[in-house]
Amino acid sequence: MNPRVAPPGANDWSCKPKAGQNPVVLLHGTWENAYDNWAAFAPVLKKAGYCVFTPNYGRTDLLDVGGLGTILPGTNGVAKVGRSAEQIDPYITKVLAKTGAKKVNLIGHSQGGLLARYWMKRFNGHLKVDKLITYGATNNGTTLDGIGWLGRSINNVGLDVLAPVTLLVGSAGIDQTIDSPTVKYVNNRAPFHDSGQKRVYPDVEYTIVGSRYDEVTTPYDLTFLPGYRNVKNVTLQNGCEQDTSDHISMSYSPRALSIALHTLDPQRYPKLVCSSSPWFFSF
Repeated sequence: MNPRVAPPGANDWSCKPKAGQNPVVLLHGTWENAYDNWAAFAPVLKKAGYCVFTPNYGRTDLLDVGGLGTILPGTNGVAKVGRSAEQIDPYITKVLAKTGAKKVNLIGHSQGGLLARYWMKRFNGHLKVDKLITYGATNNGTTLDGIGWLGRSINNVGLDVLAPVTLLVGSAGIDQTIDSPTVKYVNNRAPFHDSGQKRVYPDVEYTIVGSRYDEVTTPYDLTFLPGYRNVKNVTLQNGCEQDTSDHISMSYSPRALSIALHTLDPQRYPKLVCSSSPWFFSF
């Protein structure tokens, strides 16, 4: 684990994008950090000529209901999603200022995908984004293998059981459960301010990738955003059954990486890679 070190190829603040390219910002997931999550993606994207940036976000403590992740080494992304959005907003602003670009491309893993969409909505970040690519993102929430759904159902009849669950999984985990206020807000179903904004933005190109073997975003197809012309939903195993990447190892999958390259520049990278999963866990 390298919780404070940027992955190879990332966070070169002197980098200037080539003509026709936007800087790429990678957003790690819950209980992750930038290095562990993006050690495979960052150097390949850099080699492909992109300016690559990735922050650590969402670090907090037990008193702030960060959950078990706060006592594990190298874990970030445990604070509330709204608070993490407040952290990545100035970071992305800095990326644009340093590179001179007008827009970024965002790649988010797990919470990183939901966080990107939350930031795009709350801070009008969609005006600064060309493409959003997500892997195993909790776009419609997760059952947490049933824990979140059961807890919310019991809460609805007046018995608070989510509080002790939150102490375990942390505020970020609860924010990502099905029908949480955060998920409702991002998907335009919550009575928050500016909730009239769209679930997806017409000027942003979305590529949503899920894995049949995802054991964290459950069921895995909750990651998808169906019914929109500018959204491409991709099951990692379609056309490549030997890629058995699960939630964590997805960010080390050669096929997942080739999907990103193809999305960023389909002319340079017209074909997707198909190979077995490396099964390299990032923690």
